[in-house]
Amino acid sequence: MAEEAAVRAQAEVVRRLKHDKADPDEVRPVPIAKEVAKLLEMKAQLGGDEGKHKFVLKTPKGTRDYSPKQMAIRERVFNAIISCFKRHGAEVIDTPVFELKETLTGKYGEDSKLIYDLKDQGGELLSLRYDLTVPFARYLAMNKITNIKRYHIAKVYRRDNPAMTRGRYREFYQCDFDIAGQFDPMIPDAECLKIVHEILSDLQLGDFLIKVNDRRILDGMFAVCGVPDSKFRTICSSVDKLDKVPWEEVRGEMVGEKGLSPEAADHIGEYVQLHGGLELIERLLQDPKLSQNKLAKEGLGDMKLLFEYLTLFGITGKISFDLSLARGLDYYTGVIFEAVLLQQENEHVEEPVSVGSVAGGGRYDGLVGMFDPKGRKVPCVGVSIGIERIFSILEQRVEASEEKIRTTETQVLVASAQKKLLEERLKLIAELWDAGIKAEVLYKKNPKLLNQLQYCEDTGIPLVAIVGEQELKDGVVKLRVVATREEVNVRRESLVEEIRMRTSHP
Repeated sequence: MAEEAAVRAQAEVVRRLKHDKADPDEVRPVPIAKEVAKLLEMKAQLGGDEGKHKFVLKTPKGTRDYSPKQMAIRERVFNAIISCFKRHGAEVIDTPVFELKETLTGKYGEDSKLIYDLKDQGGELLSLRYDLTVPFARYLAMNKITNIKRYHIAKVYRRDNPAMTRGRYREFYQCDFDIAGQFDPMIPDAECLKIVHEILSDLQLGDFLIKVNDRRILDGMFAVCGVPDSKFRTICSSVDKLDKVPWEEVRGEMVGEKGLSPEAADHIGEYVQLHGGLELIERLLQDPKLSQNKLAKEGLGDMKLLFEYLTLFGITGKISFDLSLARGLDYYTGVIFEAVLLQQENEHVEEPVSVGSVAGGGRYDGLVGMFDPKGRKVPCVGVSIGIERIFSILEQRVEASEEKIRTTETQVLVASAQKKLLEERLKLIAELWDAGIKAEVLYKKNPKLLNQLQYCEDTGIPLVAIVGEQELKDGVVKLRVVATREEVNVRRESLVEEIRMRTSHP
């Protein structure tokens, strides 16, 4: 090609110039830079092969593609979650994937550094949403909504260092259910916990525990332990690490990095290692220090009420009041909770080991007020299901069991045993589609019957409707059950009903 020859010639010019310049006897100034620029431009126009091999086909860090098999698992999980949300009377909303930067600023405490800021597109400074809760609060304030029960399933973005094997990504789905409005204490909060219990039981992920605490109990505890007000939030985020690292390490961070007095840290240590149920709440209500603190007393009173409602729902067996639970987000004001999956390492272990959080949430009564010009508050409580962690657990389980996952819902393949029957196949499949049957046909004029049957085996299609010359004369279709190879002749007008009957799941 002439263009390639021209590039080669220009490359030779540059090489010669570089060689000449290296010669000490050569004093003639030569504009090498100009010729190099010309060469690069020519290569770019050629779309040069130079660049091709350097281009790596990959998804960005912390993201992934989903294959049809993975999407089939994902869809199953979504359906279970959505049907639970609907069972509890929730409406659905959606919001933009990016928000004004100022909408998100100052809502996430130490996690704010994980927000993705977008490049200025001329006018508005924007960021990708970090969760679905802050956009929800913005939506309520903007539309002056004071009462709604809604769910929202969408992708959120965090500039985290992802541990993708554990289901942690930079782009991931959140499934949120929230109740906004002024109601009697703890009734909506109890329902949120019931929803978590229903979803985790329904998905059969194994044994789980829902830890519950209250921001007011935490703040009261910090106050009576001698933590200065200004350090509440930062000490809170240290306590939040207790499920991942031992107390000694957390204590070291509080004293060494965050400047807390060793005495205050030791006082905190006495409390945060407690967990239990109603009897622990009763004990703390009698605690000489905590019972003197107004905030802690309020929180413990509500916690007692919450446990009474959870007893009525019959789910207290899976709930633990845990004083180490802190949930790092700044906007929580009352009850907070987190669900973890438990893994029994072996018989000798006294307590089951947590394999990570699969749901979390809490009460955030002040967030909507932050967006309202008059500061009007709308009390809210909600839960977020950690869908990615759940997917990675189910995917690993499917891999291990080698379970065959169907990636389509096709009920029947329309096939023919002889040649020259494409028209008849197309007529029949149109009838089936029009009747709402999920059907496929191979895109060949004269496919071999064996290939058609093999396609059903490979993709899990349960039935084959075979048209042949004799069947057409008799006004029937031969219906073959792929699994048992049983064949029956079905009258054409009864075919739709027969397929429905044979593929409806009890």
